[in-house]
Amino acid sequence: MEYTYYPGCSIKTSAKGYEESLFYVFKALNLTLNEIEDWNCCGATSYMSTKETISLVISARNLAKAEKKSSQDIVSPCSACYTILYKTNYIMKNNFIMREKVNQALRQDDLKYNLSLDVRHPLEVLVNDVGIKTISAKATRSLTGLKIAPYYGGQIVRPDRGLDDKDNPQMMDLLFKALGAENVYFPLKVQCCGGMLMTTYPELGLDLNRKILESAQENGAEAIITTCPLCQINLEAYQKKINKKFKTDFNIPVLFFTQALGLALGGSPKELGLNRALIPFELKENAAEGLK
Repeated sequence: MEYTYYPGCSIKTSAKGYEESLFYVFKALNLTLNEIEDWNCCGATSYMSTKETISLVISARNLAKAEKKSSQDIVSPCSACYTILYKTNYIMKNNFIMREKVNQALRQDDLKYNLSLDVRHPLEVLVNDVGIKTISAKATRSLTGLKIAPYYGGQIVRPDRGLDDKDNPQMMDLLFKALGAENVYFPLKVQCCGGMLMTTYPELGLDLNRKILESAQENGAEAIITTCPLCQINLEAYQKKINKKFKTDFNIPVLFFTQALGLALGGSPKELGLNRALIPFELKENAAEGLK
């Protein structure tokens, strides 16, 4: 199976380990990602809050570029990029007036979006197109003994997209349970990490992340598994600041879900970008046979 790949900016910079592990996992499962040529920033959420038409043009350019090349579904691993592209696609398909305005602007770049594509997240692709049973059958390393807190964040299941339950999503839970990991009780699995509040309102951002880390630690998680680059960096990179401010002792590894999945599929830490982590992660000895 082949898909069109929209990486987004963070995947190419601060979240390289996400892309490395994503490509490893897809290759191991005989899936192909074809990157959009000359893609641009999705526009992120800031554009949506300032000028909707401009934000849609910025985002729709990627849809039009992808469609011009292929009819394959677009896979976007970044939660923000996925959300923006999905929203743009939905508006273009359901709002005739906005569609005409956006396509009028796209014609300046010799482009037009004809509404033929779907925007998908790699987690959903893996669970629905490949299947948990197939993935489990291809696993070469057990995650038995690993206690994880699957963290979805506040974007990929909201608003009602049908991707998963918006209050208690289960895709990661079921996937990693099948691979031997133990999903700890984690009621904050969809609570927002604060996103860019870490830079605009750091006091609030630090407290939001403290609560997520606290929930994971109190329930015995040895690692937090996430689908979002911004969530990952907020939860991992700010633990020292959170410890200093709140007198806590967090030292919890925060992995991309593709890194944990890649380990089960036989990948090495370097192949999966785990060498880039600020907080090291190691599988327990009984699960890490062959891990180098």
